[in-house]
Amino acid sequence: MPWSNQSGGGPWGSGPRGPWSSGPQPPGGRPPDLEELLRRGQDRLRSFLPGNLGGRGIALIALVAIVLWGFTGYFSVEPDELGVVLRFGKFVREVQPGPNYHIPYPIETVLKPPALRVNKTDVGMRPVEDVRRGASMRELPEESLMLTGDENIVDVDFSVLWRVKPNRVGDYLFNVQNPEGTVKAVAESAMRQVIGRSNVQRLLTGGSSAQQPSSGPQNEKDVEGAVQDLMQKTLDSYGAGILIQNVQLQRVNPPSEVMDSFLDVQAARSDSERAQNEAQTYANRVVPEARGRAAKITQDAEAYREQTVAEAKGETSRFLQIYEQYKKAPGVTRQRMYLETMERILGTNNKMIIDTGPQPGPGVVPYLPLNDLASPQSRPTGSPSSGGNQ
Repeated sequence: MPWSNQSGGGPWGSGPRGPWSSGPQPPGGRPPDLEELLRRGQDRLRSFLPGNLGGRGIALIALVAIVLWGFTGYFSVEPDELGVVLRFGKFVREVQPGPNYHIPYPIETVLKPPALRVNKTDVGMRPVEDVRRGASMRELPEESLMLTGDENIVDVDFSVLWRVKPNRVGDYLFNVQNPEGTVKAVAESAMRQVIGRSNVQRLLTGGSSAQQPSSGPQNEKDVEGAVQDLMQKTLDSYGAGILIQNVQLQRVNPPSEVMDSFLDVQAARSDSERAQNEAQTYANRVVPEARGRAAKITQDAEAYREQTVAEAKGETSRFLQIYEQYKKAPGVTRQRMYLETMERILGTNNKMIIDTGPQPGPGVVPYLPLNDLASPQSRPTGSPSSGGNQ
């Protein structure tokens, strides 16, 4: 053994005074010898080393230590992470997922934030783990209750999906101390600003009416888009290096204290809109029919007027033409007019010809009765089968 195992001396051979002779000393003892203590320490160190190394051994040990130190620079980045290499605390470069290398500590260090992961931040609600019922959501009214533009209160729960901007992981690490808390605060502020420009009826039903203002988001999609744009502008002004991918409205309801009253108002409004729609449907059916009938009457009157005027003009033209011919030959024209008139009057009647010439007595001249030979359907109603006007 490298030390003397004297009784009561312990491994340092220093008796009851301890290894540095700092224990109680016997009366009349001398102070410890420092050179002796150093010499003993060197002897003990040599007992642990294999022989006398010399200069080569020390160089070999130093080389092995340098190699091992160099191997500490290898690191691996997970698929949803990005590596950020810092040299003496200053941002140097980004590295992609996979095996990589950097100058070992303390020259360079590496940070591996989850820059490729899509994060979700909930506002107005928190997931709660329940052993018996499983996962559930806990409402946070202090976050979800918001004031609308028409001074009503709505309960809005929504979620924000975000990730680190490409090539902006340095901003994400060094410009914002608490990224998730910053996203949550900006999301709540942006939603309150958008809700403050909206009407409660438009938010709860997604529709619009004449009584509602024309400005502000029209439905849930407009609200989500407006909040996303406003959040992105705010975070870009911070230099946060965060990209807002989507804003999802989970629930938009009136406060629970006034839910029953709101449902009554909604039912009354639905009845009013239904009555208006029915009246509008009836008007849309009756008014075109009345307009059609009025247009038909108007067109019939126009047609009658055109027909009457045309007939009058035709009669006038015919009379004028006959008058012109009458002036040229009055006797011939009178005879012609007489014959045409008699032809028009007697042409549809049954006739008998009686000869009154110089003979023993008047007699009937037989002629072919064409009217009697006609079919019964074509015979005039009420016409006698024989006889006629003389």
